Amino acid sequence: VQLQASGGGQVEAGGSLTLSCAASGFRFKNYAVGWFRQAPGRGREAVACISTTDNFIYYGDLVKGRFTIAVDDAKTTAQLQMNSLKPADTAVYVCASDSWGPACHSWSAEAEYGSWGQGTLVTVSS
Repeated sequence: VQLQASGGGQVEAGGSLTLSCAASGFRFKNYAVGWFRQAPGRGREAVACISTTDNFIYYGDLVKGRFTIAVDDAKTTAQLQMNSLKPADTAVYVCASDSWGPACHSWSAEAEYGSWGQGTLVTVSS
């Protein structure tokens, strides 16, 4: 089971980026997918989670209305579309798959997730 995040980079405030999380060795259809981020000097923050059976979605308050999480039909790649980016969104973004199944239960808790990708850096300049 491996997760590979990509798509990070540098963008100006107000810009957009799309992050991808590719799964190998399994499919997301059996496990919910979450995105977290960690800014310099801060703890890990839950960004979003998608249930892979009914596409029920949760977003953190700081990104709601600006970010969109999705999983492709093949259930092998998850994406995080980020719009209206702010300098406060600067962080390393990581994707993770749920330990328990396809639903986002305690979606904002790190303990919910068993497999983590290595992260991709997003830098938003003002």
